[in-house]
Amino acid sequence: MRTDEDFLRELELLETFQQLGRITTNKATDAAEVTPKIATREERSTDSKPAVQAAKLAAVPIAIDPARGARIAAMDWAALRTETAACNACGLCKQRKQAVFGVGAETAAWLFIGEGPGESEDQQGEPFVGQAGKLLDAMLAAAGLQRGVEAYIANVVKCRPPGNRTPTLNEAAACAPLLDRQIDLIQPTLIVALGKTAVIRLTGSEASMASMRGKVHSYRSIPVIAMYHPSYLLRSPTEKLKAWEDMLFARSEMVKLALP
Repeated sequence: MRTDEDFLRELELLETFQQLGRITTNKATDAAEVTPKIATREERSTDSKPAVQAAKLAAVPIAIDPARGARIAAMDWAALRTETAACNACGLCKQRKQAVFGVGAETAAWLFIGEGPGESEDQQGEPFVGQAGKLLDAMLAAAGLQRGVEAYIANVVKCRPPGNRTPTLNEAAACAPLLDRQIDLIQPTLIVALGKTAVIRLTGSEASMASMRGKVHSYRSIPVIAMYHPSYLLRSPTEKLKAWEDMLFARSEMVKLALP
């Protein structure tokens, strides 16, 4: 049975934690004992969710074609995939190899939202592959989760920005109806916003990531937790300690949300 020691090893943090005296090999906490079984959407009632503890922030103003937004808001999964694959609502469609829709359990309690596809994602058609994807999988393991099983993974924009640059607000706005419909179809218990682009998109706040971490925000009445993007953690490996802290915080919040 996997323990927190295993997850720390995957995040390359075990040696650091042992040096800090914060974990020993005979006192590791079993993740299965502290992570509850989270019900699927069919098994849980939205009426039982406790109120979000933090004040709700206004969402980013989205200027979209109302008719397009209404049409997408009524789509099922199959229609939404078709719409995403053929989308030409912004200029990102011109250089993509393919739109990257999302992956995971369609009734997942956990929803992880990143920034946008990179080169590998554009080629393979799946979010978070390559080194950033491997690190995200380790982060999921830290919460006792597996890609495609208990979690769904999506991005703010579905097409790769040229040179992997940050998506613009207009590009995020063009993709907003697609992401919002994914959220509505999944009805997750908790959203984890990975990186500044996702945090801005979901909370409307441009505050620093340091100030957004460790708090519960809200989008579409769903609790949102801010976490550093895996790509940033690869560039700044010393920040992986914060990623571990954020996963523990997310896990503790999910425990609260799972209570009757």
